[in-house]
Parts: sequence; C-alpha cells; structure tokens
Amino acid sequence: MMDVTLQNFETEVIAASMATPVLVDFWAPWCGPCKSLGPVLEKLEESYEGRFKLVKINSDDEQQLAQAFGIRSIPTCILMMGGKPVDGFMGAQTAGQIQQFLDKHLPPADALQAQASDEAVADSDGAGEPDPRVALEQALATDPGNDDARFDLVKLLIGLGELAEAAALLAPAMSRIPVPLRFEAQTQWLNALEFVTTDPRGGWTLDQFDELIGQNKRDFETRFAKSRLLIAMGEWEAAMDELLEIIMRDKKWDDEAPRKTFVALLELMTPQKPKTQDATGKSAGGIELMGKAAVEEDPLVAMIASYRRKLSMALN
Repeated sequence: MMDVTLQNFETEVIAASMATPVLVDFWAPWCGPCKSLGPVLEKLEESYEGRFKLVKINSDDEQQLAQAFGIRSIPTCILMMGGKPVDGFMGAQTAGQIQQFLDKHLPPADALQAQASDEAVADSDGAGEPDPRVALEQALATDPGNDDARFDLVKLLIGLGELAEAAALLAPAMSRIPVPLRFEAQTQWLNALEFVTTDPRGGWTLDQFDELIGQNKRDFETRFAKSRLLIAMGEWEAAMDELLEIIMRDKKWDDEAPRKTFVALLELMTPQKPKTQDATGKSAGGIELMGKAAVEEDPLVAMIASYRRKLSMALN
C-alpha cells in the first residue's frame, strides 16, 4: 500500500496500471468507514501476492483527483487497468465482497505465474514488453506526427518531473501555426511548474502573495505569479479564480497571458470524449460502482462548465 498525490499519480497509478491492476482507495482521516476498510484492503493486497497494487488517496488533500474521478462519498475504491478505470465500489465492504469484486477482473494466480514465466523467457531473449514511456517514445519515433503519442508522453514526463525533456518534446508542436490547443495547454502547465523551480517567488507562501495583493488589487504580476504557484500545487480552481481577477480588470494584460492560462487549465481538466459506447449506450470510459453508474452528473464536468461561463462573462 502506498499514498498517492497529484505529483506521483501518473507514475504510481496510470503507468503502473499498464502492467498490474491498481486499486485506488479514496479516503479521509475523519471517515469512520474508511478506517475499517483500510486494513481489510491491506490484508487482501498481501494475500493476493502481487496480483494487484493498492494505493490510497486522501480526498481532502487531493481534491483535484477526487473531482476527476467524480467521487461523491467515501470510501470509494476504483480499479484501474491499462491506464483506465474499469470498475469500483463505494462504502465499507467485507473481505468476501471485495474478493468477489477483485476476482471478476484479476487474472487467476496460475495465469499470472504463467505470464511471469513467459515474460522471463521473453526478457532472456531480449524481447520483453516495453514500459509505457518506451512504447510512447517508439510510437513517436515511428511517426513524429502522432499527436496522441506526443501528448501522452509529455504528460507522462511532466508527471515524472522531467520538465526539460517535456519542453523539448513540446517544441515541434509549439512551432505550428496555429498551435494545437492541447499542446498550448501543456506548455502553460509546464511554465507554471518551471516558475516554481526557477523564480524566488516559487518558495513564497500564499499569505505573502495575498499581503501584496491586499495593498494593490491591480498588482497583476503578483496575482499571476500566485496563480502559477497554485497550478503547481494542483489547486487549479483557485488558480482560475486568481486569473479571473486579472481578466476582469484588464483583459489584455501581458498579451492576454491570464486568459491563455485559464483556457489551458480548462483544456487540461476536460475529460476526453469516449471513443466508443457499449450496447447499453454507456460510454466505454464509464465505470460501474456495484452496478450503479459512477459517471452520472459528473461534478468535474459541471465545474468546468461553470468556469467557462465565468470566463465568458469576464470577457464580455
């Protein structure tokens, strides 16, 4: 079991689930059912001997991740496989109920052993399966115009903290006219993370920013710097609120950098449209929580729509 934050989510959940199913436990310190469920999950992780990986996300501390998964109540557990959510359940469950849930999706132990044996043989022949990063790099090397591979690889590199490599990978896309919106969005995200590591204000507290802003509401430079720190902290809603304050007062400030950053955040948060639907009409990206849809009235989508309206009002 390990704790996951926004900073290591890409590596410990998305990338890890490409090889081993990952069960994500959304919990909070004040939640009684969470405290009873946690030890049950940890014992099951031990007994399943590597057939799945257990991670815990504090939904209070990591609200962006909780919103992204549409978490309405805790505890909620989401099973990730191949980088995507496939199923989940809400509330404290017995060990037997969770075993039934896991056994629906996890390969049998003997199948896992056979797979490990096959992989060992393949590795000895130098033909092992590449990890997600290698696979994306190979896809991009084969087809430099593969925007999906470029976008996913940049996202993975940013998640790993390899900002220089991510910037180099973005450069060809940023040279296009017009620049594709999703790559502009990643560049704004990258700029915020680089600001924190290179600008002295990256080490400021939020109170230090607020003290200066309180003295001058039109101190846009300080407001914009604060928004970048909030982005790096994963507080994207708070960052957009700060950007809106600039936009409402001066739409053209700094070549519209606040508006561009605001739009970039909306683009990064907007879920990708599902490519397929099953016979019931439910999107392939939808998951079932013990038979109930987990993506109805997605609060993330509602929040994004709200901020789009706020931007429209600020610009008019």
